[in-house]
Amino acid sequence: QVQLVESGGGLVQAGGSLRLSCAASGRTFSSYAMGWFRQAPGKEREFVAGIDWSGSSTYYGDSVKGRFTISRDNAKNTVFLQMNSLKPEDTAVYYCAARFTRSGVILTTTRGYDYWGQGTQVTVSQ
Repeated sequence: QVQLVESGGGLVQAGGSLRLSCAASGRTFSSYAMGWFRQAPGKEREFVAGIDWSGSSTYYGDSVKGRFTISRDNAKNTVFLQMNSLKPEDTAVYYCAARFTRSGVILTTTRGYDYWGQGTQVTVSQ
């Protein structure tokens, strides 16, 4: 069982930056691939970024490539999402997710993840 708690969301102007954190409970964090998803009002939950258990492999959704960076610190049981050059269309609730695996495969669908955080709101103004 893994519990995930996101933090770092807020209100930022377009062009600004935010850094989201996701703290995980448990001693087996390094056995989990991690992902960030987001969901805007009236839209489906969308894959943003994923990272494998070791941090050596990452993958990004097309809409955030070159602007967002996912990373992890296994010693601190935390995964991060650095978001730069934010746009109003990035406004959404951002969710952290965990998948129990030590393969290098990063899944981009919600069904691929076993545990979810409660989400943190990111709002980007014009």
